[in-house]
Amino acid sequence: MIIKRNILNQLIAWKKKETRKPLVLQGARQTGKTWLLKYFGSNFYERVSYFNFEKQAELGQFFETSKDPERIIENLSLADGKPIIPGKTLIIFDEIQESKNALNSLKYFNEEAPEYHIACAGSLLGVAMSRGSSFPVGNVDFLQVYPITFSEFLEASSSELSAYLEQLNKIETIPDIFFNPLIEKLKMYFLSGGMPEAAVTLIEKLDLSGTQEVLQNILNAYTLDFSKHAENRDIPKISYIWNSLPSQLARENRKFLYQTVRPGARARDYEDALSWLVNAGLAYRIYCSIKPSLPLTAYDDLSAFKIYMPDVGLLRRLSLLDPSAIKERNRLFTEFKGALTENYVLTSLIQQFEGMPRYWKSGNTAEVDFLVQYKNNIIPIEVKSEENIRSKSLAFYRKEYHPPLSIRYSLRNLRQDEGLINIPLFMVDYTSRLIELCGE
Repeated sequence: MIIKRNILNQLIAWKKKETRKPLVLQGARQTGKTWLLKYFGSNFYERVSYFNFEKQAELGQFFETSKDPERIIENLSLADGKPIIPGKTLIIFDEIQESKNALNSLKYFNEEAPEYHIACAGSLLGVAMSRGSSFPVGNVDFLQVYPITFSEFLEASSSELSAYLEQLNKIETIPDIFFNPLIEKLKMYFLSGGMPEAAVTLIEKLDLSGTQEVLQNILNAYTLDFSKHAENRDIPKISYIWNSLPSQLARENRKFLYQTVRPGARARDYEDALSWLVNAGLAYRIYCSIKPSLPLTAYDDLSAFKIYMPDVGLLRRLSLLDPSAIKERNRLFTEFKGALTENYVLTSLIQQFEGMPRYWKSGNTAEVDFLVQYKNNIIPIEVKSEENIRSKSLAFYRKEYHPPLSIRYSLRNLRQDEGLINIPLFMVDYTSRLIELCGE
């Protein structure tokens, strides 16, 4: 099964760019970076030359002995057994963080040999960059690869339901004949999440135990990454934080507390470990905004933040919530006080809006789940995991700041009423389009 990824359009646009630079795909391990590049190369180039610096460590010698792009290409062609033709061959450097010299060579390819199409992938490039590793800043293009979205999952599992949502061009009630099956598909997505192997296992085989196994294998691989790539002093701290995430999100107030990680834990002792998870793409840090004004980044309370995981399926698996919960009405959405739903919403928002979302809190009076910046407006967002949509916090915010548009996600139907749009949870990926339909 092939799940169509929206990022493919960005890869095609990169190929056509006159100012194209070597491309670096970033993202957590197992999000499909290597598959994407191979699929892109095989469908849009005459051939692909693939090099993996983790499996073929000796490749690094080509970049140690020469910085000349033509000389490097000559050696790579010999290693690959076929000529590398400018513009017709996609050169893939996988796990490029394993060779600093290969990473640095991208600068020379950009400046001296831009005719070669080079695309790179690396699971822990963010960690390497945070450690001060030499990086060809300004000489590469970046693309971030996220787990599969629900809309991508839906297209693969039900093209009819996907086509219905794609053709919506106004805010109106969704008929039950579409609404109810869409809720069921969203439940399925909560089981697998967006890790490609897990999603394919569930969609193609309807294999719950196999999906569980895939997700556990990914979690195990992440744990191995801790011990392989982190500083020795931080390895146990990273594990403590990672294993505490379900507990952090299960509290009514999801503000990250170091004491939840381990009794007596202090920020100064665990900050490096938390930063490692963030830089590795395994955690998102969402700061509290002390004032919902532009730009959002100027009003961060750096001492107050929440931590979310990159994928709702991994969070469910790490939390040991059994797939049987799919049979219990809306339990998947409401478990952990709605934490799974909130995490799902965040991972969608990150891909639609520039900058990381924030949340807003006014003492003990009110708390709004997310704030996003759209053009020159700040949009408050409330996440409800059930049909109960009462929200004193959002009402307080709207009265205090009078935003032109507010958003509430819930299990209620699509509706707009006096500057507030209720978006059903299965339409979170369509938020930016719905905002445009509102004329904001």
